[in-house]
This record gives sequence, C-alpha cells and structure tokens, in this order.
Amino acid sequence: MANIILKNASKHFESVKAIDQVNFEVKDGEFMVLVGPSGCGKSTLLRSIAGLEEITSGQILIDDQDVTSLHSSKRDLAMVFQSYALYPHMNVYKNLSFGLETMKIPKNVIDERVQKAAQVLQIDQLLKRKPKQLSGGQKQRVAIGRAIVREPKAFLFDEPLSNLDADLRVQMRVEIARLQKRLGVTTIYVTHDQVEAMTMADRIVVLNGGRVEQIGKPLELYNSPNNVFVAGFIGSPRINLLPLSDLIELRKHQHATISDSTLELIEKANVYQLGFRPEMIRFNTEGIANS
Repeated sequence: MANIILKNASKHFESVKAIDQVNFEVKDGEFMVLVGPSGCGKSTLLRSIAGLEEITSGQILIDDQDVTSLHSSKRDLAMVFQSYALYPHMNVYKNLSFGLETMKIPKNVIDERVQKAAQVLQIDQLLKRKPKQLSGGQKQRVAIGRAIVREPKAFLFDEPLSNLDADLRVQMRVEIARLQKRLGVTTIYVTHDQVEAMTMADRIVVLNGGRVEQIGKPLELYNSPNNVFVAGFIGSPRINLLPLSDLIELRKHQHATISDSTLELIEKANVYQLGFRPEMIRFNTEGIANS
C-alpha cells in the first residue's frame, strides 16, 4: 500500500490543458474517486499517475518517492480499464497468471495468488473457461483479478463499470467497494457517474476543465459545495438554483416568508444565487413552496 501525491501536475496537448495545476493527496488505503463531466481530464489524470502519459510539469509521488520520470512498469500500480482487455485465446486462469509469468515469478507463487484472487472474486469455478463463455460481470471480475494478483501498491480504475447494464452496475459497485475495504489497497477510481462516486468514495475530487473544483467527503460536497458547478454536478435530482432577483420578487408574494434580515444577509455576502436541495423544499396546504 502507498500514498499518492500530485504537486502542481499539468498535462498539455499543444494548446489544450487537459490537466491544469492539480494538487491532492490520496492517503494510504483510501478509496478516492475522480468525478466530473466528459472531457474534464479524469482519464488523462489517471493515465498520468499510471505513467502511461508523461506530465508536462509538476510532480507525482508514490509512497513518498518521486516517480514523475519513472516508467509505468516500475511504478508498481495495477490499472483496470474501461474495456476488459482479456486475452480471448486464454482461459481465465491463464488471463490471471500471464502477467506474473512475464515477471518471472515462481509457478507455485503464481498459482497461490491466482487461486486466492479467484476465491475472493468468486470466480474459482470459472478458471477453465474462455472469455467468450463469461458474462459481462464475470469478465469484469477477471479484469479486477488481474490487478489483484500483482499485489500492487495501488489500484487505478478507469470507468470499469460503464459497459455493464444498470442492475449489474449497482451490484458491482458494492462488490468493488467491499473488496477494496477487505484488501485495504489505496485506490483511485474514475467515473462520470456522480451517484457511483457518492456511494463508493471515502473522498471525491471534482474536476472541471482540467482543474480541481473541490475535494471532500461525499456529504461535504453535497451539503457544502464550494461553487455553483459543484452544487449542480453533485446530487440527483439536481439542486434547484434561484437567482436573487427572483427571491426578491418571491418576497412580494403574500405567502412568502422571507425577512428583511435574510435578504440583507444574502446581499452583504454577494450571493447572487441560492441553492435548494430537493429534500429542503416543502409545500404548504395551498401548494406554495417553503424552504
């Protein structure tokens, strides 16, 4: 296990800033989720940590060691991709063991690791099957198993559930979160699904346009967003945003109970929009909304 630290990490593709001055630390054994809209730099950031992309500037530290210029094969990280990327001509056992064989690990150690991972993932009855004989969920377990057998310092997941149907996604979320707690391995998980992020993460990094908008525990982001983007992105159903001008007009309504002191406080704080979570809104007997 290891901590992972990014210091002013940036990745530019010519004039495009895919990652822009990103700073955060993933603590030892923590489940950190990177979330944000498509194109915000999540996968590029994950690939940079893995060493599959070379950052333009900044530093990446793993277990307090600077690995910024270190080849991906020497970072001791295991990555699970969006596509399962299983070898179609190999059975499950061979898919799990092949990476260890290329590392020249003794056969008895390989067999021990494969059997242990298969039992943890409940695929020990599938070791002789080929990928074409597996369901989507079983293939995903095999892909995760290939990461487990390496016994890496950290797991990196790049939207691993996006190819599964809705019901299986829910099941696999629970299984991955439970597996991570059981193994205690530092994990960075990329998704654009904020429900996935809220239900799985110890902490969440919200990205937008290559920059970090906010970092915090799921309920911290939900209850105390730093800005309108985070407030609008986190939460389902979405937050209701009310411009201050509309609030002033609402006050004129005979049923609205908004005091002068409340309006004065809002104006002094330079608040131009108020956010109301769906569960904060109640209706009186006349159908008028109260917060």
